[in-house]
Amino acid sequence: MATSALHLETLNSAQRKAVTTGQSLPEQGFASGPLLIIAGAGTGKTSTLAHRVAHLILNKVDPSRILLLTFSRRASVEMRRRANEIVRSALEDTLGSKAQALTQRLQWAGTFHSIGNRLLRHYAPHLGLEPSFTVIDRGDSADVLDGLRQELGLAVKEQRFPRKDTCLAIYSYRVNTRRPLKETLELQYPWCLQWEEDLTRLFRAYVERKQRLGILDYDDLLLYWHILMSEPALAQHVGEHFDHVLVDEYQDTNRLQGEILQNLKPDGAGVTVVGDDAQAIYSFRAATVDNILDFPQRFNPPAEVVPLAQNYRSTQPVLDLANALMADAPRQHRKHLIAVRGGGALPRLVTVDDLAAQADYVCSQILARRETGVDLRRQAVLFRSASHSDLLEVELARRRIPFVKYGGLKFLEASHVKDLLAVLRWADNPRNALAALRTLQLLPGMGPVNARRCLDEQEAAGGGWAVLRAVTPPAAAAQDYAKLLDLLEVLAEPARAWAGQMRLLREWYQPHLERLYEQIHTRIGDLEQLEQLSQHYPTRERFITELTLDPPQAAGDLAGTPLKDEDYLVLSTIHSAKGMEWDTVFLLNVVDGSFPSEFATGRAELIDEERRLLYVALTRARNELQLVSPLKFPITQQAPRGDAHVYGARSRFLNDKVLKTLEQTSWHGSRGGEGALTQAGAPRIDVASKLKDLW
Repeated sequence: MATSALHLETLNSAQRKAVTTGQSLPEQGFASGPLLIIAGAGTGKTSTLAHRVAHLILNKVDPSRILLLTFSRRASVEMRRRANEIVRSALEDTLGSKAQALTQRLQWAGTFHSIGNRLLRHYAPHLGLEPSFTVIDRGDSADVLDGLRQELGLAVKEQRFPRKDTCLAIYSYRVNTRRPLKETLELQYPWCLQWEEDLTRLFRAYVERKQRLGILDYDDLLLYWHILMSEPALAQHVGEHFDHVLVDEYQDTNRLQGEILQNLKPDGAGVTVVGDDAQAIYSFRAATVDNILDFPQRFNPPAEVVPLAQNYRSTQPVLDLANALMADAPRQHRKHLIAVRGGGALPRLVTVDDLAAQADYVCSQILARRETGVDLRRQAVLFRSASHSDLLEVELARRRIPFVKYGGLKFLEASHVKDLLAVLRWADNPRNALAALRTLQLLPGMGPVNARRCLDEQEAAGGGWAVLRAVTPPAAAAQDYAKLLDLLEVLAEPARAWAGQMRLLREWYQPHLERLYEQIHTRIGDLEQLEQLSQHYPTRERFITELTLDPPQAAGDLAGTPLKDEDYLVLSTIHSAKGMEWDTVFLLNVVDGSFPSEFATGRAELIDEERRLLYVALTRARNELQLVSPLKFPITQQAPRGDAHVYGARSRFLNDKVLKTLEQTSWHGSRGGEGALTQAGAPRIDVASKLKDLW
């Protein structure tokens, strides 16, 4: 086999077609029209996309002219790593120097938001932006809105006005879907409809405040990029930077992202998108399945569609269930998943009496499988909503089965991390009053009133660090105030290298950390991690922005009791489980009201998404899958010892076609049942005669 084709040896025929669609140009480069790769669950999506990137590089496409858009920084790093390994293997590059030299130039790989940030700083003059704008996270965005709620008098309405997080969610959904505010409220937040006029005032003030402070929020990165791409001359200029544009997880893009891609390459030349419409489950984040369903028809001639159906994860009975479930989906790119691994046991639909019995059953099954060699961490319990695992968690604790539950706060939400980043953001953008207020209030004796006074005096005098020197701080803060200004002036020096700035900042912050917080050693560990992270970024701006857009997932002060066990079970919502897999999967509450959710039954498109959500849950299982269906659900509004209940209806998704792929059984508990009441030799009572004798 020719050297240039070595990278194709491990691919199946459909993957090979997806990787090689297009043609090599006579001298160097590779040309292709728009391409949609429909990658079913477990069909090797990441590997296929990485091979496509490597194939372009091996055909002498300049790596610096490849734009790779992913949904997390980790995904882009992994994609580059895999592409490097593929190129190295194809070139038979034993030392890896040739491959490394090529893939190091793959610099335009990242999330939509991080790429948007880079482009906006480059084109800032065309958009009325300062290139030094600061990107704020969701928490800071909510705080700005909360302050404006107070200033506009919206927080003291006679009737409840939406809280800051709800306001931010409304704003974000409206921006990313491009729906009018009224339509957004009608569809997603009907209880807020009466506040349409006030919300309009609030959001206009929010936009003005951000512009005055020189800050952009998470949604602005897409919104400004979309506005940039709406001007044909600028869109063409941006598009000319890239010969090929590849997008991962395209089913999770929103309308803004879809239109950005369309304007970037209107004819679709060099555009490859990869995804699975059957796994589009994030409409609550404003993602739209229409992007992937309508993609082929957006071009003339239509984009080529290559489906991947060979599944490397699950057994065929699990896939038969998933195929049967999706057979009735009204809008989809049809595919039939086929297992490479072959047969296995039928998935089970287990009917139990109630939620307590469900917890009892699942725990018994988990322990039974552990005894057969299936470790706890190779088992998972999935559910539609986080609260659905409440009783199970109690039962797991009673039986001393260790578990972890996916969810929790992110690293950037830890107070001490936010403190350090606030100082950096203020040094990077002197107009960032949000960061300035947090920084000043780290000083002893400096409350919000005095902090605001310092900033007002600075603004009135035209800004700048020198102005702050003339401001008289509270007596208790005077010494620390001077040290802070010394630090800010050092950090803000244009010629000062980024290397070493985090060390200076940590040394300044240490006494404040010890004064303000407990568990100092744990928090110091977080800050040491932050300093180590900073070494991977060329500039302060890149560090602040990338960390804001894609933060680490844990922080020391948020961690619970250490899990000192050799093994643990995984509990997860289905949304959090996407992209993961386990040998054995238990799915709770498979009844109407959970699948589909009772909150989704009013609109056909939401019912379709609920079907896809169930599909995602089913396809997480490698070997064994059990769907648990309780018969009775307690009514919540009753006395603590009340036994009022309702019966759960069979999920509408479990039609006859789906039921044929399941082994149906029932379970009545393991703590002694009706049979325990029957004793050998007990007397029989003639109840019929006794009742007749009453009359």
